[in-house]
Amino acid sequence: MTEHGHAVVLGAGMGGLLAARVLADAYDRVTVIERDRLPGTAGNRRGVPQGRHVHALLPRGAAIVDELFPGLLAELVADGAETIEDYSLLHFAPGGHRLCREMRLPTTYQPSRPFLEAHVRERVRALPNVEIRDGCAVAGLTTTPDRRRVTGVRVDAGSPETIAADLVVDALGRGARTPAWLTELGYPRPEEREVPVRLRYTSALVRLRPRAVPEKLVVIGATPDRPTGMGLFAYEHDTWLFTVAGYGDRRPSPDLPGMIGFVADRVPKHVEKALREAEPLSDVATFAFPASRWRRYDRLRRFPEGLLVFGDAICSFNPLYGQGMSVAALEAQALRRCVRRGGDHLARRFFRASAGPIGVAWRLAVGGDLALPEVEAPRPLAVRLSNRYVERVLTAAERDPVLAARFMRVSAFVDPPSALLRPSAVARALAG
Repeated sequence: MTEHGHAVVLGAGMGGLLAARVLADAYDRVTVIERDRLPGTAGNRRGVPQGRHVHALLPRGAAIVDELFPGLLAELVADGAETIEDYSLLHFAPGGHRLCREMRLPTTYQPSRPFLEAHVRERVRALPNVEIRDGCAVAGLTTTPDRRRVTGVRVDAGSPETIAADLVVDALGRGARTPAWLTELGYPRPEEREVPVRLRYTSALVRLRPRAVPEKLVVIGATPDRPTGMGLFAYEHDTWLFTVAGYGDRRPSPDLPGMIGFVADRVPKHVEKALREAEPLSDVATFAFPASRWRRYDRLRRFPEGLLVFGDAICSFNPLYGQGMSVAALEAQALRRCVRRGGDHLARRFFRASAGPIGVAWRLAVGGDLALPEVEAPRPLAVRLSNRYVERVLTAAERDPVLAARFMRVSAFVDPPSALLRPSAVARALAG
């Protein structure tokens, strides 16, 4: 499995860290390049503005992360991360349907994004053949004279430097440079699929009165007649992250009282009361997400050797569905399978392998968005029929714990979407 070379990963977010972990088993050296100065502990940073908002580590993603870093989930819990094992402690209402609480599901781990990333970063930093270099900006690539192979990356950490590499991985997120680099090198850019969601969300870290909210997670999704949503997540160290979001022209006020008022008619009264009595622990953070975007590298016929793209740099989804970190974990799993078969045509094989799990997440997220009139995009017949069926499933899942659990398992990538089309599931949906 060893390639006996040097891999360079651009970006020390969750995607870059997971890619570095996999490549550490295949290359003699792995260097992670990060523009930000990385905090020594769990903390927000400029390069991850979404870190100030709610994040979810879905059960399938959590299982893969624990496989890559054995014992990490137990370590998170020991250090204070919340878990959900009793799903009566969940208030989950996608599309206006409060799902039955009696469902049985795998344990859900609920660390904040900075908390999780800090633990993963320390595990990666502890690998003997991995170096993380922060405060280091990426300037461009180096290639062979015929431009068929990438040979390294140009960086600037106060002075220009070229780092030779056998593989360069672009894990720089939505702002990834690879499309522009391909143009510079004479390659076609990938086709981009885009669904404009025009989402704006606002978050605040708070501390609630003890036992004011018995649930550990409250999520209320947008509906066609009310394109707004909210999330309240119990996080480590007795903190809660409160996020509200609106589509189109529905924009939440950037202050805590305004945020509460924005969703007051949609949340349970005890949740509203607890939030109005909460102690603010941070400034209010806002974030705008214009569109979900999938760059179809898997459809390119020409692509330079020695280059790879990973995580949000390939596909970024509406963040309200909480898929990003778990999709990155699924990509890491695909990358591990690919590197075990050697380095020849690695990018082509990886792009094709990762297109499967990315496609599942894309259909789940885009299907949900296209149920909202504010999302201005074509709605093929297949999407319209699928959304009608999902509406039947969610209606039945308000009272049916088996169907509620099946929907949650599909949403969490534990089961494939086809699990909702099995005869037993269809019968339950129609009966509901």
